[in-house]
Amino acid sequence: MADLKFQRNFGIAAHIDAGKTTTTERILRYTGMIHRIGEVHDGGATTDWMEQEKERGITITSAAVSCKWQFPTDKGKAIAGTTKDFSFNIIDTPGHVDFTVEVERSMRVLDGLIALFSAVDGVEPQSETVWRQANRYRVPRIGFVNKMDRQGADFLNVVKQVREMLGSKAVPLQLPIGAEDNFQGVVDLIRMKGIIWHVETEGMTFDEVDIPADMVTEAEEWRAALVEAVAEYDDTLMEKFFEDPNSISEDEIHEAIRKATIDLSIVPMMCGSSFKNKGVQTALDAVCRYLPSPVDIEAIEGTDPNDPEKKLVRKPDAKEPFAALAFKIMTDPFVGRLAFFRCYSGHLDAGSYVLNVRSGKKERISRIMKMFANKQNPIDFIEAGDIGAAVGFKEIKTGDTLCDENHPITLENMFIPEPVISVAVEPKTQADVDKMGMAIAKLVEEDPTLRVKTDEDTGQTILSGMGELHLEIIIDRMRREFKVEVNQGAPQVAYKEAFNTTVEHRETLKKQTGGRGKFADIQFSLGPVDEEWQKENPDKNFQFVNDIFGGSIPREFIPAIQKGFETSMTSGVLANYPVDNLKIRVFDGSFHAVDSDAMSFELCAKQGFREAGRKAKPILLEPIMKVEVLTPEQYMGDVTGDLNRRRGMMEGMDTRAGVQVIKAKVPLSEMFGYVTQLRSLSSGRASSTMEFSHYSPAPNNIAEEVISKSKGKVTA
Repeated sequence: MADLKFQRNFGIAAHIDAGKTTTTERILRYTGMIHRIGEVHDGGATTDWMEQEKERGITITSAAVSCKWQFPTDKGKAIAGTTKDFSFNIIDTPGHVDFTVEVERSMRVLDGLIALFSAVDGVEPQSETVWRQANRYRVPRIGFVNKMDRQGADFLNVVKQVREMLGSKAVPLQLPIGAEDNFQGVVDLIRMKGIIWHVETEGMTFDEVDIPADMVTEAEEWRAALVEAVAEYDDTLMEKFFEDPNSISEDEIHEAIRKATIDLSIVPMMCGSSFKNKGVQTALDAVCRYLPSPVDIEAIEGTDPNDPEKKLVRKPDAKEPFAALAFKIMTDPFVGRLAFFRCYSGHLDAGSYVLNVRSGKKERISRIMKMFANKQNPIDFIEAGDIGAAVGFKEIKTGDTLCDENHPITLENMFIPEPVISVAVEPKTQADVDKMGMAIAKLVEEDPTLRVKTDEDTGQTILSGMGELHLEIIIDRMRREFKVEVNQGAPQVAYKEAFNTTVEHRETLKKQTGGRGKFADIQFSLGPVDEEWQKENPDKNFQFVNDIFGGSIPREFIPAIQKGFETSMTSGVLANYPVDNLKIRVFDGSFHAVDSDAMSFELCAKQGFREAGRKAKPILLEPIMKVEVLTPEQYMGDVTGDLNRRRGMMEGMDTRAGVQVIKAKVPLSEMFGYVTQLRSLSSGRASSTMEFSHYSPAPNNIAEEVISKSKGKVTA
């Protein structure tokens, strides 16, 4: 078994264009996995292997690569006197908000993260989203400020933004020597030495120099701040710090930074320029030094599938029972379907069986692969702490727990965001009908944020996703990979419905058709969820309270009532949009000894939902997007005026690297075609980013229009 202390599973995540794929490419070069650096703008990057990624120069799907890194690299000075081979599993994630689920599922299975920031743009909207996702799964992270060679680069300003905007204790471990065109290297604040990289060796080698004379005072100040920050975390260091700050050794500082990073108390900040091959190696050394190995992470918690109240734990040890989480499904033209999984405990041989807890069925994993972007290397077995891909399974979905059949466990699933935009598609020819069904089934299996339903009134297939780009890529993949030609409608907003008040209602179902009839009687209240409950269950939107006393409804029918209400939420009473946040409290009812069964109570709940829902003041909710526009100053008036016309609420203005930054919250329905409009307003010089913020009640005139459209479609 490999020593897990030398294993690192980490990801690279950031806003669009901060340099994630460029950095991954450098890591693969330095670890000897590739011999020529491929650039994103040439479509040659290893991890951007999809045709659409090469054409657009963006990352769409997260790619996993494995490599080894010899640490430490600093002049042969080694921990315990020898260099060590560290094994890396790296996931390069997309920056575009439309593919946010790729980041979400990567975060769920990673132990650490390099959060990249652009030295010019600092903390951008998607940086905040990534940070929230990392907080949700408590992922320790290192900050790497990239693009130090660009005009307007400012390392310390980015550190300040990470502190203020992301609420994290960012602690610089380096200071840049020079900036923009003059960026040469960094000052290492722990060793108090300068590092200058050699351009001719692609940054593989470097010179260690004295700190430039004009930087000595600044370096000493930041060194003191660094020591103070880590001393706060370790009492022994604190005592040493007050007696004599210089008596603290390098190893003690490294150890304290490591503990504080793993505990999420600090975020070590480093800088460099991946494109110019500067600083990536020191970031890799920091990964080895400060990010946790699988053994540093607490044992993973799960529940017993037969008793959800019972907590179970699995330690990162090959001798424990096998437990893994499938976090991504991918279809490969040569090997078929692949399930990427993170092995948390135990040992799995290729060709053996595992239990899929969700389906309750055994699955044979015929082969196990180590992934290198879109290439696979077969391995004989996989053990705790590693990431691999399984081949030969029948039915595994994203988020499934795979485990030893004699020791079942359910691991916590991942958070899947709701889609905000839909498009209607229909096959062009009869030959495309069957192919389209198969293509959509495969795409939905790969991408949990892609939802599909059939419009009962028009017979069209409705695809729902995270944004216009997301749906555009999906339809493009249908054409290229599955050879399906489709006609598509205009994008539609995914509205939701909610209830404003709580009402009480009694619903009785009586059907007598000769022989055994159907009878159910429920008294319940229907309304919005409790605020307290919502705080405790932020990812849930259905609160069910069973207040039946004295057996007026037998206990075995309660799950059927709950299911009836929950399935009704997919189609609201106003315009058949899904219902957000529903509380049902069942407090009385009656049953018939012969005619009552689970189906009767489920149907009764569905009827009751429609009847009571009309009385509970239903409202229409529309998705509101968080929009950030970067524009030269002369176009400020036009851009803000245009956002106001789109019902935008201004949230603030700022200056970043000489460009004006406008932040606003705007309804999605007003944002279609915005990028084109912004280009014409600013002669192509302004750019914008947009991500989902929240749902908010739609104004009456908009709501009436949407409802009448949906009713018009029904009557048409």
